[in-house]
Amino acid sequence: MSLFKARDWWSTVLGEKEEFDQGCLCLADIDNTGNGQDKIIVGSFMGYLRIFNPHPVKTGDGTQAEDLLLEVHLRDPILQVEVGKFVSGTEMLHLAVLHSRKLCVYSISGTLGNVEHGNQYQIKLMYEHNLQRTACNMTYGSFGGVKGRDLICIQSMDGMLMVFEQESYAFGRFLPGSLLPGPLAYSSRTDSFITVSSCRQVESYKYQVLAFATDADKRQETEQQKLGSGKRLVVDWTLNIGEQALDICIVSFNQSASSVFVLGERNFFCLKDNGQIRFMKKLDCSPSCFLPYCSVSEGTTNTLIGNHNNMLHIYQDVTLKWATQLPHIPVAVRVGCLHDLKGVIVTLSDDGHLQCSYLGTDPSLFQAPKVESRELHYDELDTELKELQKIIKDVNKSQGIWPITEREDDLKVSAMVSPNFDSVSQATDVEVGTDLVPSVTVKVTLQNRLALQKAKLSVYVQPPLVLTCDQFTFEFMGIPRVIQCKFRLPLKLICLPGQPSKTASHKLTIDTNKSPVSLLSLFPGFANQSEDDQVNVMGFHFLGGSRVTLLASKTSQRYRIQSEQFEDLWLITNELIIRLQEYFEKQGIKDFACSFSGSMPLQEYFELIDHHFELRINGEKLEELLSERAVQFRAIQRRLLTRFKDKTPAPLQHLDILLDGTYKQVIALADAVEENQDNLFQSFTKLRSATQLVILLIGLWQKLSPDQVAILEAAFLPLQQDTQELGWEETVDAAISHLLKTCLSKSSKEQALNLSSQLNIPKDTSRLKKHITLLCDRLAKGGRLCLSTDAAAPQTMVMPGGCTTIPESDLEERSIEQDSAELFTNHKHLIVETPMPVSPLQGVSE
Repeated sequence: MSLFKARDWWSTVLGEKEEFDQGCLCLADIDNTGNGQDKIIVGSFMGYLRIFNPHPVKTGDGTQAEDLLLEVHLRDPILQVEVGKFVSGTEMLHLAVLHSRKLCVYSISGTLGNVEHGNQYQIKLMYEHNLQRTACNMTYGSFGGVKGRDLICIQSMDGMLMVFEQESYAFGRFLPGSLLPGPLAYSSRTDSFITVSSCRQVESYKYQVLAFATDADKRQETEQQKLGSGKRLVVDWTLNIGEQALDICIVSFNQSASSVFVLGERNFFCLKDNGQIRFMKKLDCSPSCFLPYCSVSEGTTNTLIGNHNNMLHIYQDVTLKWATQLPHIPVAVRVGCLHDLKGVIVTLSDDGHLQCSYLGTDPSLFQAPKVESRELHYDELDTELKELQKIIKDVNKSQGIWPITEREDDLKVSAMVSPNFDSVSQATDVEVGTDLVPSVTVKVTLQNRLALQKAKLSVYVQPPLVLTCDQFTFEFMGIPRVIQCKFRLPLKLICLPGQPSKTASHKLTIDTNKSPVSLLSLFPGFANQSEDDQVNVMGFHFLGGSRVTLLASKTSQRYRIQSEQFEDLWLITNELIIRLQEYFEKQGIKDFACSFSGSMPLQEYFELIDHHFELRINGEKLEELLSERAVQFRAIQRRLLTRFKDKTPAPLQHLDILLDGTYKQVIALADAVEENQDNLFQSFTKLRSATQLVILLIGLWQKLSPDQVAILEAAFLPLQQDTQELGWEETVDAAISHLLKTCLSKSSKEQALNLSSQLNIPKDTSRLKKHITLLCDRLAKGGRLCLSTDAAAPQTMVMPGGCTTIPESDLEERSIEQDSAELFTNHKHLIVETPMPVSPLQGVSE
């Protein structure tokens, strides 16, 4: 809480859900009373024009009914409001309102009221100009030194300056090289317009040069202009400030000197009339608006600067004199005389908070209450502490990986997958090869028990599945909590019925403890019921070309899955086990189980790891080469630029040929990097599928509980996306090393956890493959996965963000290699079976 606050004198909120900007606020004696009292004029993007004359009974009062002099809806958005002598034949003040396609000048007058309703104010349209181009902003002044009247200059969105001499249109000129419009101001002392171009430089144009330059309607050179009858628009002076400007303001000390103030994104500048920098100040916070005004000290200028931290800073030249806290972020600030109170600061926020305030302090009157002393009973405190420690210990013993929710959640999420595909596919790529890509609609339902303010729904699917929209925001709901809901998509979304294959490079056989189930019952819609052979064999065709065959034995209780690609086995194997479990649950059979006793397919798994790691290394080399070529390209550009700027040009010495060759190399390397990233993405998707299969087989092989399988998944699948900075190999190696040093450790020496500050990409995958083999070996010897502190193998440290890999002794490595030769040989015939003793595989239908 800041001690220096803007003391609220009067405030109000304008409309509902209206928007405002820096040109929407103006202070002036618009009704021409002549008493020096300003009125507050506000226009909004919704088209509402309001005029206020605050009369608070006491400081800090809100708006009263009589404070609002006038409110009218002009229909078109109001970009800027200004007050000046805009009507010919009179020096009375009138209101100029700038719309996007129209400029209107109004007269504001008041009628003295004879009843309690007070004075009556009317608005009268004096004239208007329909604009041929979309307006951005405007400025006004006595252009050309005219007396007793003000002219208006409007800047369009395409960089055209349109000058209006009150009721008539004078001329229009395009600013040279204009791309985006910037702030615009008029300097009466030099009779010039000052703006900041999209080149981030301050530019000054003389009014006389604008008046005699080529007309904007004739942008192409004509024969007369070539003969000298027309003049080009030439800039008077420029100054490169290196950043985009938010606003420009001209302040005159006297008739002999004036200053140009420019508010940038990070600095504000004070310039002389000729464009030289008088001073500049680097700002600590991002500014939102500013207002320079003359200081009481001779030769200095005060500046109000509002920023996005709800602060208003007052500078005297470059010295910070005061800082005050505001209740909102100001987009416009003005200083005026209201109700005989001089120097009132008026601020306006983008959502319509209008406040009149003055500077002051707000001391805190809070005093800390006295703490009542009481006697401490140490015996009771000791007993209470022991009870709390017991409760904490019991919770740690009984708690699983995920917290258990005992009460009803404030927000529930449920998902329902449509049983039918969309009639018109919503897929971005409608075809993959010769296959049509289908799409399915998922209905997500949110149920809230309490009134929530805002909720954000994120949907994630594993590649290669994609979503049409993955982020949803509900404005009427959200609290800082996360609720998850998982759902299964139909298999037909990525898989079609295919022709079974009798031969395959990779085979997986599972055995159940129940009679075989017809594949038609498990996978309805994936086989032709007219053929008897289809009952025991079924083919699956993945989108993209891969094929998987599923066979059921007629005589035994076994199923076989086979494919040419190792990673393609996981989806059908996992789907088969899930559908078998669901089938027997519907039959009321609860003792259905599966297990795996064959050799772990680590060799095939390691081949996918090596391929993925090779693509990562290749990506690093390509990016390094691309960086070198980019540095070389920029160096050649600098050399060429130096040659071109030289007044006595020297020979290029084949630099142009070298530039062209380097450019082609940069393009070729960029294409190679993009192609390698695509291959890496596909490789990571295959690696994830293979990892899921290995986790499934380990779980069936060692009869792991769901909590233990979750630990394996957290260790082997820690990343949703693979990047060059943090890759799959080093992350998984750190996680497995942690498991080997904690719950799977063999001695207390292994429990001394070595920490590393960060994870780096390894030189090769030999250590990772060794640790995976060691993990399987220790699970085979009775090791169990556990995160509890009361595990059989003592744990002394929670898993860190990164840990060094476990160093193994030569003796242990030799024993592991011997065991691995026996347990994990390169078999492409895999067996998954139940705990029941079974005979060798016989009679499996091919």
